[in-house]
Amino acid sequence: MRAFSCRVCQAPLVIENVECSVCMTPAGYSRLEGDMVPVVEGRYQDAGGARWFRCRNMELSGCNWLVSYAGEQCFSCGLTRTRPPDADLEGLALYPVAEGAKRHLIAELDRIGLPIVTRAEDPDEGLCFDLLSSVNEKIIMGHDHGAVTIDLAEGDDVIRVKMQREFREPFRTMLGHFRHEIGHYYEMLLVRGDELLTRTRDLFGDDTIDYQEAIERHYENGAPPGWDSSYISSYATMHPFEDFAESFAHFLHIRDAVDTANNFGLISDDDDGMKFGDLVRSTWIPLSTALNQINRSMGRRPLYPFRLPDPVIEKLDFVAELAAGARTHRR
Repeated sequence: MRAFSCRVCQAPLVIENVECSVCMTPAGYSRLEGDMVPVVEGRYQDAGGARWFRCRNMELSGCNWLVSYAGEQCFSCGLTRTRPPDADLEGLALYPVAEGAKRHLIAELDRIGLPIVTRAEDPDEGLCFDLLSSVNEKIIMGHDHGAVTIDLAEGDDVIRVKMQREFREPFRTMLGHFRHEIGHYYEMLLVRGDELLTRTRDLFGDDTIDYQEAIERHYENGAPPGWDSSYISSYATMHPFEDFAESFAHFLHIRDAVDTANNFGLISDDDDGMKFGDLVRSTWIPLSTALNQINRSMGRRPLYPFRLPDPVIEKLDFVAELAAGARTHRR
């Protein structure tokens, strides 16, 4: 994340702020500028004279993004296809957590320069989100031809930690779910053509194997012995699609964390022209090791409890290369 600051008093801001905690100036996020800006009397006027207004969903989901016309919803909110009905008070209470994670994800994808094809642009495979409440039904999180389903119950810390322990996972967050599922979307969007498909299968395995059988085998037998020498997580061993999505999620984890550390002066990261794998080795592994020790010094679990052997770094390098290619093509 960028090191945002209030344009009125220069106090630090974070992307979720709706006002400056020092001078109390209302604030909002400008997707166009990629920055936090002052919202005076309900509007922001940019350098070109255009006026911007708050997203209509500020009260519903805490959205602080700006729109070009009063009463509109922002780009991020517009990607949500389904939300809990107004009568579902429990689901609505957790809805802002998911929307906040989604806004973080969209801002990150913007910074990286990855394309986002909406459902309006592509009705069959455009990106959309179904943020569903499991109060009255079981919700299975996943991705299907651009549609990402998220269980809002994961916004409850108690439920999420319970699920983490049940599945023996070292790490589980709402933002992590979004990053994993968007990995499926970008594999669908970017792995096109025989050459890329062959390279993907060489790294992650044959994705034509039956997915349902892979799920059943994984939950019956668990990960194979020695899995951590080639996979980022035990879940990644289930199927090549999951290995790709897990690798993509960790690419986003690492890229965002390194950018944040650089913005706050914790590291001096000049990675222009550097392969992502080299960045992982030279910057992220030492940084994450230090952060893990800091967490331990505070009596908490490691911040990044993952090993990164060479085969995993090779996969991370590949998804980073895919992302860079998509950015180049977009420009």
